[in-house]
Amino acid sequence: MKFTCMNIIIFIAFLLSTATLTFSASESSESNIISRFQQFLQIKTNHPTPNYTQSSDFLTSQAKSLSLHSQTIELVPGKPLVLLKWTGTSPELPAIMLYSHTDVVPAEQDKWDHPPFEAHVDSEGRIYARGSQDMKCVGMQYLEAVRKLKQWGFQPKRTIYLAFAPDEEIGGHDGAEKFSLSRVFQDLNVGIVLDEGLPSLDDHYRAFYAERSPWWLVIKAVGIPGHGAKLYDNSAMENLLKSIESIRRYRASQSDLIKAGLKAVGEVVSINTVFLKSGTPSPTGFVMNLQPSEAEAGFDIRVPPTADTESLERRIAEEWAPTWRNMSFIFKQKMYGRDASGKPAVTKTDSSNPWWALLENAVQEAGGKLGKPEIFPASTDARYFRSLGFPAIGFSPIANTPDLLHDHNEYLHKDEYLKGIKIYESIIKAYASYDEHGKDERSKDEL
Repeated sequence: MKFTCMNIIIFIAFLLSTATLTFSASESSESNIISRFQQFLQIKTNHPTPNYTQSSDFLTSQAKSLSLHSQTIELVPGKPLVLLKWTGTSPELPAIMLYSHTDVVPAEQDKWDHPPFEAHVDSEGRIYARGSQDMKCVGMQYLEAVRKLKQWGFQPKRTIYLAFAPDEEIGGHDGAEKFSLSRVFQDLNVGIVLDEGLPSLDDHYRAFYAERSPWWLVIKAVGIPGHGAKLYDNSAMENLLKSIESIRRYRASQSDLIKAGLKAVGEVVSINTVFLKSGTPSPTGFVMNLQPSEAEAGFDIRVPPTADTESLERRIAEEWAPTWRNMSFIFKQKMYGRDASGKPAVTKTDSSNPWWALLENAVQEAGGKLGKPEIFPASTDARYFRSLGFPAIGFSPIANTPDLLHDHNEYLHKDEYLKGIKIYESIIKAYASYDEHGKDERSKDEL
């Protein structure tokens, strides 16, 4: 058989295409997908000294492998935000922002069954690691979904940004807050922001349209010191305990609303005592026969955007820390969950918001189910974007899993992780193909 020049060219092209397909299949293998997730989890981005350099290097290397444009932005020195870009065919349309944070909370290693930064996979398929639920899983699922879409030849109509930000776990002030107010963000022309959600114990995925705002309150009581045998009427400790009891009753009233099924967790004001500080230290502990002249307590209060904040502020000033009882208070952090016009910063979940309907449909198309829209019970970086008027939805595709955010033995089952990638494939495809004039640019083949 004679080989012509054209035969040889065709044969070489065939070999190259086969090699590409083999490479793609290898990149998409389950073991490689899980391995990349483990690599990200093993980077110690825990506070107080998160290794943002290693994290940023890993993310930019992933961007390079996916042919995504990447830039590292330091609005605060030493706190990089990695921004990846997949340019759409109609870049003038408002863009999609897939947002996540790279930092994680500390872990008490001796309380874990497996080292928190080993990313151990047990015999049942559970991946144990700090950040496996909160929220390195989501950031990596974005990347893996993009990898899949690119392999299938999908072309987004809208530009897609993937943002990996620092410092969410300590308030986001040097991360999302500064980023949301920066000229960099303004120039992105963002139309919708996706951020983190929470796991679900059943087979429904949870989605969040608002969140409670943190009020971190410290109450201080003062009084005259004295012998431990004396019964003072207004000692520092007695006054503080009166406040704690009043706060406990209020907390119980809010808890009762949840237990009665009248409100969801995110719809009530939660309050928890996080520290007590008093006493006179001694070499063996505390002086036992001396009443202290000062006592403090700290409270983590979470306030839904629909709450009567003026009434709550009066309660704090008049009942929990009244000046006539030698008490004072300060807020370590206080946010109101309102937009610039003073209205509650919420993302609509009705027909006026196409992004919500697109999310519901995309999840269904991928074989999932959305539960009832919720108010996030804690705080996420999404609040900074909502406060500026941007629609932002909290969503983590984790079902049939206990909520272990900030807990010992945080884990995510590998099957749930892989399912979440398919969910994001569907969501990204739907969002990036959406035409605000009502025409969906996706073809049936793409679906």
